[in-house]
Amino acid sequence: MRIFNLFITKPLDQLMRNAKEESGMKRALSATNLTTLGIGAIIGAGIFVLTGQAAAQYAGPAIVISFIISGFACLFAGLCYAEFASMIPISGSAYTYAYSTLGEFVAWIIGWDLILEYLFAASTVSVGWSGYVVSFLKDFGIFIPPQFTAAWHTVLVDIPNIGWKPLTDQLAANLTSTGVIVDHLPHITAVLNLPAMFVVAAITVLLVIGIKESASFNNVMVMIKVFVIILFIGIGFFFINKVNWHPFIPPNTGVWGHFGWSGVLRGSAVIFFAYIGFDAVSTAAQEAKNPQRDMPIGILGSLGISTVLYILVAIVLTGIVSYTFLNVADPIAVGVDAMGKGLFWLRPIIKIAAIAGLSSVILVMMLGQPRIFYAMAKDGLLPSRFARIHPRFKTPYYSTIVTGSVAFIFAGILPINILGELVSIGTLLAFAIVCIGIIFLRVKRPDLKRPFKTPFVPLVPILGALICMIQMYSLPLDTWLRLIIWMAIGLAIYFTYGVHNSEMRKLHAQEKPDKEQIAG
Repeated sequence: MRIFNLFITKPLDQLMRNAKEESGMKRALSATNLTTLGIGAIIGAGIFVLTGQAAAQYAGPAIVISFIISGFACLFAGLCYAEFASMIPISGSAYTYAYSTLGEFVAWIIGWDLILEYLFAASTVSVGWSGYVVSFLKDFGIFIPPQFTAAWHTVLVDIPNIGWKPLTDQLAANLTSTGVIVDHLPHITAVLNLPAMFVVAAITVLLVIGIKESASFNNVMVMIKVFVIILFIGIGFFFINKVNWHPFIPPNTGVWGHFGWSGVLRGSAVIFFAYIGFDAVSTAAQEAKNPQRDMPIGILGSLGISTVLYILVAIVLTGIVSYTFLNVADPIAVGVDAMGKGLFWLRPIIKIAAIAGLSSVILVMMLGQPRIFYAMAKDGLLPSRFARIHPRFKTPYYSTIVTGSVAFIFAGILPINILGELVSIGTLLAFAIVCIGIIFLRVKRPDLKRPFKTPFVPLVPILGALICMIQMYSLPLDTWLRLIIWMAIGLAIYFTYGVHNSEMRKLHAQEKPDKEQIAG
């Protein structure tokens, strides 16, 4: 067996047969389910958490431009995803697409990258969920000890009339500018983020029980949060103070990515994490009732609706509150507070919607990851236990439990900024590879039936890949170093396990002696 044949591809006719075969998973998702699945993943952390943080740290009010840049990148990538998903409607997402076009080695890289994307995404959003839950309970006089509401070793400071917040350089500067002596405020060091760990555990149980139950739960969560987001936008427009938009693009501090146009670009890369929902739609292809028709609807429909809402929320939020005060876990709640006491009734509603919205994001991320494991295990690149289907619930229970366990740990000990940037760079890499794969496949197999075609090829795929790579370049160096370390671990697993157990390699090894016998 030639283990160094790194670019062996899985024949598309074999993928088509796999799509028609019974996988053991239940086909229960309609086009509406897939669209709400995508919205459930997209509308969440981006609006309720990262909008404020990216504005405060990188782009200022120009975070609106950051969302537009990321929206265009996602549109191009989404069109490429839609073609692949309609043509190869099986679990695996970009991993499966890469296997059929760019070869097994690239497929492994993208599959390992997707593990980073989904696993850390669930942990990231659970931290935001924790922030809103703690704030919501506080409104009713229920207090969770602050040392159990933040990442391990995070320094928290008790701000008068606000409460315990992570102490950052930006927050310290803001407090100092208002005459507050930071060193005189109570400090404490966090141990674990218990609420974040709780929600990961609860959703893991839900996902093991069944896909239909999970989709129904997600539909309810999506309806709640979309209604409240529209309510916030409608009311918030009347409280916009245009002074908060000046300067619209704050001057650069002298450091790349800290305001100015480089900050707008870095902001677009950081919030890119918030757009990965349509990618999650493609992982559920084997549970879709009519994947050839419904997958493009789910991908493009969820992307379009979510992008419009993102831009409107960014406009309203930065108009209500100065961007300098938005580096918090619950920026929308801060925006509601700034509207005045007359709208205090909206505060708990916003928090309920945020909790519901972030719950659905965690659910979709943790739904997508086990299905990546499932596809890789079926190909022999991971142990077969990752492809086990529960005999009663018909879900990939083993990989769901593994995913939940790891996300459970990360949610408790890591801060949201590290998690979010890791997810963003993983997402951008995945999207760039999918865009390139479309061009390869159009050249190699122009005869294939494509229920949905990406328009203006190769222009759209080239633009999609290019924008993704530019955004990757704008991310901090330490984020790149973490990606490199993660990929090094993945390559070690591939060369010690994957190449020796690959089903495609075994198949080629069996076919070769047969051909030699015929030739003899």
